[in-house]
Amino acid sequence: MDAELRAGIAIYNHGEYHAAHDAWEERWLELDDSTDDERFLHGLIQFTAAIYHATERNWSGATGLAESALDYLDGLSDPYRGVVLTEIRTYLATLAEDPALIERQAPPRLSYEGVTLELAELDIDAAFVAASVLADAREHWDEAVVDDAVSYAREELDTAETTFLTLVLDFVGDHENRGIVYQRLQGHVDRRRGRERDVDGLFE
Repeated sequence: MDAELRAGIAIYNHGEYHAAHDAWEERWLELDDSTDDERFLHGLIQFTAAIYHATERNWSGATGLAESALDYLDGLSDPYRGVVLTEIRTYLATLAEDPALIERQAPPRLSYEGVTLELAELDIDAAFVAASVLADAREHWDEAVVDDAVSYAREELDTAETTFLTLVLDFVGDHENRGIVYQRLQGHVDRRRGRERDVDGLFE
């Protein structure tokens, strides 16, 4: 769960409030109801959703989700899994009463083990999670291309090759050039897929 947690935090800190929950959702759905981990991830997901709705000026959606997120996070140890909850709870409580707060005060940035995570600082496992989430967040990018690139990058971890690993890390960490990096990534993935099809055809 730690890689997903770190990825979602960095995506959230980048201002991608809607996308952040995608890093946590799959793991959250695997958890038994009412466990501390389930309540924690459920609370974080609703926290990011409340902020997203507030930025969209959906005041009723923001207040309802803020109240619900508080309920899920209530009673958890602080910090929980390395995430300090005090500031999150304080912001949620105020947002529930005054959702227009978002226009006067930026949401709190999240930290993990005392570090405010940024996309460019993610370790490899968290970056792999973030890559798929970031690709899915943009309609003009093919998530399957990035997912394949991540698979190829994983294969490179035990070799001297770094082509896909470098490109995936750049895709995650280089926001200003992400579109250009995606194009390069797509070209490498297309060539790799083509070589794999050629090999498969030899045995048909």
